[in-house]
Amino acid sequence: MSNEPKGPVPLDKALASFDALWSPRIVTRVNDYDVRVAKVEGEHVWHVHENTDEFFLVLEGELHISLREPAGERTVVLPQGAVFTVPRGTEHKPYAPSRAAILMFEPSGTSTVGDRHDEVPDHVDATTGHTLGS
Repeated sequence: MSNEPKGPVPLDKALASFDALWSPRIVTRVNDYDVRVAKVEGEHVWHVHENTDEFFLVLEGELHISLREPAGERTVVLPQGAVFTVPRGTEHKPYAPSRAAILMFEPSGTSTVGDRHDEVPDHVDATTGHTLGS
């Protein structure tokens, strides 16, 4: 993906360009980071990103993120418009009780299922992100 400006990317149109769940599309890059959007529903998979934090912004709907931390397990609930960063090395599992849309910000090449993960179910795309239109 080129870093040359092509003009604004309307997120509603980017989201309308694909239907797959848990299969992020890269809308732009910032330095060495991807800005990805995804449609989500149901459960993702427990996973860990050992070397990077993971930023979430809820564009539509609601996202829950379960976290396994030293003090125990907890779940954060992100309503539309909320942001949350999962710290590197924290095992987590996103879940959307109904259809939602999210934006993620993470280093280019970061796998959606992290460095360590549970078995990946068929509805989760283990990817480093797809270009828009693919």
